[in-house]
Amino acid sequence: MIKRYTLPKMERIWTEENKFQKFCEVEILACEAMARLGLIPKKAAATIRRRARFDIEHIKEIEAKTHHDVIAFLIDLGESVGEDSKYIHKGLTSSDVLDTALSVMMCEAAEILHQGLTRLCKALRKKAHKYRHAVMMGRSHGVHAEPVTFGLKMALFYDEMKRNIARLKEAKETVSVGKISGAVGTYANIDPRIEEYVCKKLKLKAARISTQVLQRDRHAHYMSTLAIIGASLEKLAVEIRHLHRTEVDEAEEPFAKGQKGSSAMPHKKNPIICERVTGLARVLRGNAMAAMENVALWHERDISHSSVERVIVPDSTILLDYMLEKMVGVIDGLVVKTDSMMDNLNKNRGIIFSQ
Repeated sequence: MIKRYTLPKMERIWTEENKFQKFCEVEILACEAMARLGLIPKKAAATIRRRARFDIEHIKEIEAKTHHDVIAFLIDLGESVGEDSKYIHKGLTSSDVLDTALSVMMCEAAEILHQGLTRLCKALRKKAHKYRHAVMMGRSHGVHAEPVTFGLKMALFYDEMKRNIARLKEAKETVSVGKISGAVGTYANIDPRIEEYVCKKLKLKAARISTQVLQRDRHAHYMSTLAIIGASLEKLAVEIRHLHRTEVDEAEEPFAKGQKGSSAMPHKKNPIICERVTGLARVLRGNAMAAMENVALWHERDISHSSVERVIVPDSTILLDYMLEKMVGVIDGLVVKTDSMMDNLNKNRGIIFSQ
């Protein structure tokens, strides 16, 4: 029997099925808004809501000919609806659908990341409380300075992650906008009340002003926030990596039963998760830079941003979700060696109290 693999919540957000479902909902809501305004028959809007379906494989077949994903989607959607499909996409442009759907997916991703950060804060808080009296050597320039406690170290990271939660909330708010303003954003062929209705139903705000696209400073803010959170995780990982060193030996990344550290040296317990997180933080920073490059588009828009976002937004949210999960596991299972901490503290025979 073949065991079915279920995608994690974050990865499901970025599936083609979810993307086209969001496209579909934007189009249906636009039709409902038009019906409420008397611009199309109410019966037609009800039929569109009832019959609207899409077939991903068929969309791909159509796109192979049209070389346009939204047109391919609309043709496929229209075939499922029938005659009333003539009202679908009335007055809209592709970016009305693409950008509004992307905003919804980015908000969904932010909710999952918020949950991960909350779990990490809980794990750090627990360690801070448990080791609040665990005295150890504080270091500056990597050199023994004056005593601190391991609990204080954990409290510092806890406080930083709380700031990251606030940053993420602000970034989510920044991208919680949609636009249904038509080609070049002038509402020339669509009533602004349609945008207001669609955005409200999707729990978004209508953009105060847009061109043919939502402005990409919003997305750059979001991606930069993910990179900052990644940098904080890297900071935590680097701290643990140093404490894990044989010469220091004050804390260890958890090592599972049956886990192997080296193909040549069976004695080794390497901080591989923390090293992995350190490396992935670099990817998040690179993706944030790409998002900043997307801010400047030609006039009312070009699509140089589009190909970039199809890579960096799913990749960064999936990566950060993974990094958070791994660091929660590291902190929960962290091996803290208070005896080694005291041994290191006494190595300099009291000179650390020179001040």
